[in-house]
Amino acid sequence: MDKAIKEMRNRKATGDDDAPGDVLKLLEEGGLKILTKLINTIYETGEWPKDFKEVTMIALKKKTQATKCSEHRTVLLHIQQR
Repeated sequence: MDKAIKEMRNRKATGDDDAPGDVLKLLEEGGLKILTKLINTIYETGEWPKDFKEVTMIALKKKTQATKCSEHRTVLLHIQQR
């Protein structure tokens, strides 16, 4: 997996998962290990972490007269309660 990520082109369009390869490259080895462990845990247990379920989504227009979902970007905010 590390080799495949390193060989990805920069600024390439996202795939079905909407995850740009540039972000995976920024995680480097330590971040990829943590992400892999998290994904494997979710897969094995079938349970999403509580933090992943409680977010606020804000739609930002890409175009001035945006009327379709594809004309917006989404920002996710997670607010930790202490």
